[in-house]
Amino acid sequence: MRQRRAKLPFSGVTVPAGKAPAVLVDCVTKRFDVPHERRHTLKERAVHPFSRNSVTRFEALRDVSFAVEHGEFFGIVGRNGSGKSSLLKCLAGIYRTDGGRIYMDGRISTFIELGVGFNPDLAARDNVVMNGIMLGLTPREARERFDAVVEFAELEEFVDLKLKNYSSGMHVRLAFSVMIQVEADILLVDEVLAVGDAAFQQKCFDVFFRMRDQGRTILFVTHDMSAVQRFCHRAMLLERGELIEIGGPREVADRYLELNFEGGGATGEGADGSSRAGDGAARVLDVWMEDEHGVRQPALPQGRPCTLRATVRVDRALEDPIFRAAFVNPQRQNVFVASSAVREEPSGSFAAGETVQFAVAFENVLAPGRYSVSTLVSRRGEQIVDRWEGIFSFVVSGARAEGGLVDLAYDVSLARLGTAVGRS
Repeated sequence: MRQRRAKLPFSGVTVPAGKAPAVLVDCVTKRFDVPHERRHTLKERAVHPFSRNSVTRFEALRDVSFAVEHGEFFGIVGRNGSGKSSLLKCLAGIYRTDGGRIYMDGRISTFIELGVGFNPDLAARDNVVMNGIMLGLTPREARERFDAVVEFAELEEFVDLKLKNYSSGMHVRLAFSVMIQVEADILLVDEVLAVGDAAFQQKCFDVFFRMRDQGRTILFVTHDMSAVQRFCHRAMLLERGELIEIGGPREVADRYLELNFEGGGATGEGADGSSRAGDGAARVLDVWMEDEHGVRQPALPQGRPCTLRATVRVDRALEDPIFRAAFVNPQRQNVFVASSAVREEPSGSFAAGETVQFAVAFENVLAPGRYSVSTLVSRRGEQIVDRWEGIFSFVVSGARAEGGLVDLAYDVSLARLGTAVGRS
């Protein structure tokens, strides 16, 4: 990957004295022209030879400036259409910018779109070598690292299978495995890791921790606020192509959640497929799962204590509100519902400006799989204050999956009752 070096001075970002940052984005703008009418055939052009096709100019990025230091794990968040992926493609050199400058100090490896650079008619062996060369390895290096790539991807049995017969999960394993073998200085990672299964996601997270400890520079695009707070040193928030906030991961995550669902009592659907309704007297700001040590986790093992926590901001006075949380499986069944109404005493009076944390602690007996969480804040009489369905998801890992909704601990016994003498 070629390096692009910007010349001083920089107009949109402050560059500290000393060593140059790993990534420097200075007043970058990217525009797309969206045609109102498309003509695909020669006949259409012949029938309307003088007609002009009008276009609408869409600014995917507008004067975006920031710097990422060497060894920094940097998160990029924002709603769909905010410009996150366009920014990453500009950094990777896939898109040419329409304004501003980009400086990249180091070898780059990209993991932006699933299957980019792969030939579906070739087997994994050929694709690994070809993709490794595209990412900067020599042909010899790519061949020498083939075994390590396939071992990490756990695809030893499918190396001679054409990629067009691979599942999406197998594709993402292979692509990620090639990327980490390049040993690049700067990694550009989009949220395609969500395609992998829970076990492989955890494997990737372990790699991220190792790379961070090694001082690699990583730019990570995601909708998962727990991942931002788990990995990132800093993060930035984009909205409609503009930089809204840059700072600590917790502050950026909170601002993202507020931005995603601000607007009082409106009912709507979020960019991640979640839906929300209520009169807006209180708003859930953040929801996460913790293990028994109080550490946020995107995946939890069976049979261990865990806790769901939700932070709620009160915007208008509330008297004795009820807080509920539902754990929903992919079939949209409420597997488990917890409510503060089970407490004998009232929840109390809350004034505008107060913040409440609702917590549900339980032994994890959920069956292995992915679960989404929905929250509900209501008044007595079931008047909805804030209902947020599908606010986030987490994974339950376990060695067995028997097909039930929960996986309770149990003993199995067999007893021989004797032999039947005859039949009636």
